[in-house]
Amino acid sequence: MRAARGPGDWLGSRSRLSHNQQVTVRNDLNATSVATTRAWLATGLSRSELARLVGTGELVRMRYGTYAKASMVAAAEADPVLAHALDVAGAIARQPRAVASHQSAATLRGLDLLKAPLAGTVFVTIPPGARAGSYRRANVIRHSAVLPETHLTKLFGLPTTTAARTVVDIARTSAFMAGVVTADSALRERWASKTELRRVLASCDGWPGISGARTAVEFASPLAESVLESCARVVFHEAGLPPPELQVIVFGQGGSKIARVDFLWREWGVVAEADGLIKYQTGADAIAELKRDRLLREQQLEVIHFTWEELFRESDRVVDRIRVAFERARRLRQPPRDRSDPRPS
Repeated sequence: MRAARGPGDWLGSRSRLSHNQQVTVRNDLNATSVATTRAWLATGLSRSELARLVGTGELVRMRYGTYAKASMVAAAEADPVLAHALDVAGAIARQPRAVASHQSAATLRGLDLLKAPLAGTVFVTIPPGARAGSYRRANVIRHSAVLPETHLTKLFGLPTTTAARTVVDIARTSAFMAGVVTADSALRERWASKTELRRVLASCDGWPGISGARTAVEFASPLAESVLESCARVVFHEAGLPPPELQVIVFGQGGSKIARVDFLWREWGVVAEADGLIKYQTGADAIAELKRDRLLREQQLEVIHFTWEELFRESDRVVDRIRVAFERARRLRQPPRDRSDPRPS
């Protein structure tokens, strides 16, 4: 904690903050901004002053016995990541050895998640033997595991697992698809490398779920550009399709670039495209996509499109469409039969 100051020196208002002010608040989150009753009193406040500040709204109750500056709460209204950081700060204020981990660490860093945590739910890890407290009643999901210094960093001034440890934690405690989504994101944004991920895997050898985490990490690729693409890779893999090439540039006549495609099965000449919600923002986007598909087909490529809803509600149909395209391509690429062949047709 900083040295004690008068309440007027550090309490902000509920007014909306500018971008620069928000950046300052993000960087200053742990600087006497979210603390327990005991910690606020240690700044020099009396209990009556603390009660008055809570009554006027200059301090905002985050959890039982934990309060935040109103300026932080105001900034968080326009910043979902900061809002989660405030939730984390409120949760660990009463547990000094707790570290933001799993989905919370991913959220603070901006890593993709297959499913975002429920609002107000925080994920932490505490060292084995540390006092747990009544976490579940406070919407805190607690994990107990060894926390080497090399697995720790700070985000928003809060103790947090590194990107590599976060990926491994999610991959070993979640379904394969969830682990791949976060691992792909970490690799794509260069928050972690395969080498760093393997190093963390080695240090967590023998932990529950580590085999599944190892499989997800090896499957992960920095070339998957969205959650939808990561999920599609898993669906294709689990359906037994051969692995496609990712983010392949297709050239047309004269070497002109036609497109960069999401998935390419080169042997069969089949392309699959993951259509996210913002892909066709205007009519011009849709027209450009039609032209792009026509140019791809002129290069003897089959083009399959699928959406998020199709992938999750009709995944068998998406896979079947790709298989049908494989078969169609196989037939088209067979050499024409010699008409003089005496064998019966």
